[in-house]
Amino acid sequence: MWSLEKFSLSNDQANESARKLWETESLGGLTEDNNRLPVPVVVLLVLTILTAFAVTFPLWGQRPTAAVYAAYVKSMDLPEIKAISDDNVAMQKIVEMNKGSRYEAALVRHPLTLNDLRIIKPQIEALMASGVDLEEYTVVGNTVTKANFEGNFRPDGTRIRKQPWWDKGYFIDIFFIFFFFLGVVLVVKHLPAYAWQPDHHHDH
Repeated sequence: MWSLEKFSLSNDQANESARKLWETESLGGLTEDNNRLPVPVVVLLVLTILTAFAVTFPLWGQRPTAAVYAAYVKSMDLPEIKAISDDNVAMQKIVEMNKGSRYEAALVRHPLTLNDLRIIKPQIEALMASGVDLEEYTVVGNTVTKANFEGNFRPDGTRIRKQPWWDKGYFIDIFFIFFFFLGVVLVVKHLPAYAWQPDHHHDH
């Protein structure tokens, strides 16, 4: 039975076996000690992970939907836009006209050229004419397609095809990082208590 006093999740027999193995294995000529990880290293590791997430914050994986570009598509038919011959200037004007919209953050993360809009415009207009929820359609390159998410069922039996609000592309990363460190901690805590140090004499 393991005891908290020994700071090990293994029982005495397992700890004794681990000590013998530790002493007898050559480890390729290395002499690994049973030391605790220094606190500054732990802090640096946590800081590195947090910094990585913070730096890539704008790249969170919320996929652009047809709803994001619907206002852009409508703006393309305005007389003042059609009167502009330069595509870059016209696109800049469309962007300015739609600043402050509900999808502004997504538009910043997923910019399009005027040629891109010309390609997806008929597809989005067809969806708008059919009266479907544009947030259930994802823009992938030059194609507008049904989102591959499968949410709850509606009363009519159809599935909600919207990306969950909490799914920003990092959820799976956080999941694996948590279980990776949990696994490391459990493995380390099954070793003999750090108060014991091998002498590496290989005569045990």
